Amino acid sequence: MTLEITNTSGLLVPTDEMQSLMSFAFKELDLHVDCELNMVFVDDEEMTKLHIKWMNEEGTTDVLSFPMDMPESKEHAVTLGDIVISPRVASEQAKSAGHSVEHEIYILATHGLLHILGYDHVELADELIMFELQESIVAKWKSS
Repeated sequence: MTLEITNTSGLLVPTDEMQSLMSFAFKELDLHVDCELNMVFVDDEEMTKLHIKWMNEEGTTDVLSFPMDMPESKEHAVTLGDIVISPRVASEQAKSAGHSVEHEIYILATHGLLHILGYDHVELADELIMFELQESIVAKWKSS
């Protein structure tokens, strides 16, 4: 797995843990070990610009995913795309959820990866599947 991490948010983020988590998630999701992924941590100004440009929605958000290539099978290595995370929004959400900022970032990174792979949460049934899977991956990773 090739994971490129860029942090322009001005806040500390758990980059070493992101490498470990995404490597674990790749195995759990049966992705080719040579797939590539880009993860960017940004400030609110940048996230707001991206949110408006790509989602046509005002204000900042927690995570955005930009898929590039979908692997045809686990034998295909591709460039999966980009995951963009706002650590500040993650911090607010962590306080509301009663867990650490790091845990929230782990959930958001996994959530972003699942979006890249085609998971969605528009319908309640799909939301239940996606959210259960992201929580499961993070929990298994933490206990490994």
